[in-house]
Amino acid sequence: MSDNDITLKPKTKSKPKLDRPKLYKVILFNDDYTPREFVVMILKAVFRMSEETGYRVMMTAHKMGSSVVVICTKDIAETKVKEAMDYAKDAGFPLMLTAEPEE
Repeated sequence: MSDNDITLKPKTKSKPKLDRPKLYKVILFNDDYTPREFVVMILKAVFRMSEETGYRVMMTAHKMGSSVVVICTKDIAETKVKEAMDYAKDAGFPLMLTAEPEE
């Protein structure tokens, strides 16, 4: 071999490791003013729940003070909270939901 020979080494391709997006939970809080039927209607319309599932989530919030509605990415959680609270505000009810990071 001469001094001008070049040795080529194959490049190793490494895929960057992608972290899963941080998940957020949407929490429904109980209040004494928003009718149960309205809460179930919101859960069906905004969160695409069945009548039975919406009723269970609403009753859990009613009995325990709060209930986790759904766990999803931050942008979806914040959008759903805003949409639900806008419906409640338009109807004149103080329905309260929040999006909090999941631990």
